[in-house]
Amino acid sequence: LPCCCPRTSPLPVGAQDPSKSTAPPAPPVSSSEEEKQSKSQQLRKIFQEYGAVGVSLHIGISLISLGIFYMVVSSGVDMSAILLKLGFKESLVQSKMAAGTSTFVVAYAIHKLFAPVRISITLVSVPFIVRYFRKVGFFKPPAAKP
Repeated sequence: LPCCCPRTSPLPVGAQDPSKSTAPPAPPVSSSEEEKQSKSQQLRKIFQEYGAVGVSLHIGISLISLGIFYMVVSSGVDMSAILLKLGFKESLVQSKMAAGTSTFVVAYAIHKLFAPVRISITLVSVPFIVRYFRKVGFFKPPAAKP
């Protein structure tokens, strides 16, 4: 419905037009602000910087993790008690491990709970692996930025 009040500006009363602002541009991101990025933002940065190596390593870690959790769940280990001891909330554990679910679904749910651990392993290990491969001559050194 159209408003019955005439309005000359789409901005609220008292607001300034951002295009007419004289504020200086935002400063570059410092290292302390870089640390405040979320894990997914950091992972995206690793993928952009290291490309296929980062993606391949993360997928490999994920497949190994899923396989390990599948073997643990299929062997009959009570994962709900272990997850509660590790500090996961009971409501989260119970929602992921509903009664009557298949072994693979339970293993996948536990695998998803450990996503921050897998991401952290990827974030830490990819730069070291790429540096090592460059040192032994398996990868070319990075191109100099203009």
